[in-house]
Amino acid sequence: MTGATHGRASAVEVVLFDFDGTLVDTIELILTSFRYATTTVLGSPLPDRMLLDNIGVPLARQMREFAPEHAEELVRVYREHNAAHHDELAREYPGTREALDAIAATGRPMGVVTSKGSRMAHHGLAVFGLSHHFPVVVTADDVEIHKPDPYPLAYAAAQLGVPLERCAYVGDSPHDMAAALAGGALAIAALWGAFPAEEVLAPGPHHALASISELPGLLGSL
Repeated sequence: MTGATHGRASAVEVVLFDFDGTLVDTIELILTSFRYATTTVLGSPLPDRMLLDNIGVPLARQMREFAPEHAEELVRVYREHNAAHHDELAREYPGTREALDAIAATGRPMGVVTSKGSRMAHHGLAVFGLSHHFPVVVTADDVEIHKPDPYPLAYAAAQLGVPLERCAYVGDSPHDMAAALAGGALAIAALWGAFPAEEVLAPGPHHALASISELPGLLGSL
């Protein structure tokens, strides 16, 4: 599914990706870790929709919204559980490797911009054999300003030697789309991720895709 919502003059020279819910299906892992952390620390889990609402922003900020006085403990317990169960619960989306190979064959550099911590972001890319596609990986540990601000996207673009306006950003959350649009990037909504389509589309991305397999064809048409 594609559909341009407004025009954009800049050519796409670089493709940036979110990680969770975009490159790798970590939704069950994230939910399981949230449920475990909130049950362990707070005594009962929070509703799943509440747990998923802020995927795409740094974990510490999410935990402060759940329970400010317990945020540090929630982060610690979540991270321990997440690391222990990552390889068991994370899954690669069908077509991811093929799509990335096809984009790489065009000569467009690629990068990752994620609100994950550095350790688990690099671990996830390595587990699924994707690291070689991404010379630049910007995580929550690398910048002090986070999505939905465009700063981390611009930071990644600068490392790849282009302005953000010459990048596409592919992400599954409204925070991703808001960041891309605010920074002048081509915003491509990944409708296969964690968020309902209407939420991802609410900021008004330029394009929306039902599968990552559609991405090379879209980029080839630009």
